[in-house]
Amino acid sequence: MTVNINCDMGESFSLYEMGNDEGIMPFITEANIACGFHGSDPNHMSRTVRLAKRHGVNVGAHFSLPDLAGFGRREMKIEREEMANIIIYQVGALKGFLEAESIELTHLKPHGALYGMAARQEHIAHAICDAGDVFRVPIFGLSGTLHEEIYTARGLEFVPEFFADLDYDDGGKLLITREHKDVDAREAGRRALRAVKDGIVVSTGGKEVAVNARTVCIHSDTPNVLDIAESVKTALSDYMAAK
Repeated sequence: MTVNINCDMGESFSLYEMGNDEGIMPFITEANIACGFHGSDPNHMSRTVRLAKRHGVNVGAHFSLPDLAGFGRREMKIEREEMANIIIYQVGALKGFLEAESIELTHLKPHGALYGMAARQEHIAHAICDAGDVFRVPIFGLSGTLHEEIYTARGLEFVPEFFADLDYDDGGKLLITREHKDVDAREAGRRALRAVKDGIVVSTGGKEVAVNARTVCIHSDTPNVLDIAESVKTALSDYMAAK
């Protein structure tokens, strides 16, 4: 049994710096690199790809709604074909930088509001699959939602992930916030361990909710992300070593 740690990153653009990507890299196994529509630009995409290569970290495309001003965290009404084309466009841009460094694209992951939309809107989940059919790599998503149902029905590999630095409601829905605030790093490590070990997370209402985790996500724009990354990695590494 292996559990990876992934991070949404490479989100700086122009003169605006987002997150400490270099500091995070030693703690993760998978980098979800922004593709220009919610964050990043050609220079930052290239730098983040090279940084991941230097640390031996796998690279996936972190694509979003076309919402740079809102950081991809505002919902939009987009039809299936247009959404698929928007995704293919973004992933294609990242693949160019990957090919320049002779490394492979390892996975896909929707960002922010698009992630939440795909969990409950069939046409959006199918649009992601339409793009997935082009690139034929695993797709990260939330178990027990349309992510799992539709991706697997379409014959694409689904990788369930758990979010160490976000909350879940009583129904198991991920609470996607516009801004990430500090979280208790030790608690994030404990939450990640329980999700992996027992398949449980405690909701904001105090209920035990079932989760499935083959990879644990952290966010580069959480202010104390380095503490969170270290705590999560330590908790999971100690658990795996003891098995």
